[in-house]
Amino acid sequence: MDLCAGKILTSSAAMDDPNFKASVLVITEYNQDGAMAFVINKIFERPLNALTEFSSSPAFPLYNGGPVDQEHLFFMHRCDELIPHGVKIVDDIYLGGDFKKAIALINSKAINSNSIRIFIGYCGWDAGELEAEIAEGSWHITAAGASIAFAEDPQTLLAGQP
Repeated sequence: MDLCAGKILTSSAAMDDPNFKASVLVITEYNQDGAMAFVINKIFERPLNALTEFSSSPAFPLYNGGPVDQEHLFFMHRCDELIPHGVKIVDDIYLGGDFKKAIALINSKAINSNSIRIFIGYCGWDAGELEAEIAEGSWHITAAGASIAFAEDPQTLLAGQP
């Protein structure tokens, strides 16, 4: 299996978990302990400014990143030169960093959803779990890239999947 941080997972017709039906994910961490990823094609029902602490922000889209830890916000971006302390995932895709700086850039409209995605929750697998799901045919693996991870409509990645 060609698994590593930066790969794209698309759910197959065999996916029976309702949390992941018709989902496109970016793996942000993969090691001997397991994997972490974010769903990039499911917009959360409320925008950023619907959250009390961000009421002065614009109506920036939030994504339903996954079923784990839905009490916290996480973000992925391709603005390493603007948002310090991000962890490089692959190429020009970074996870996290200075969240206050990221929000300030969103508020000033210096960056948009083509450069940053904010997630509520994430997806997580313990060692061997993701590999087992792939072996049973629940996921397809694709090479990532910022053009895919930040696509306006990542839903198109599901087209043509068996």
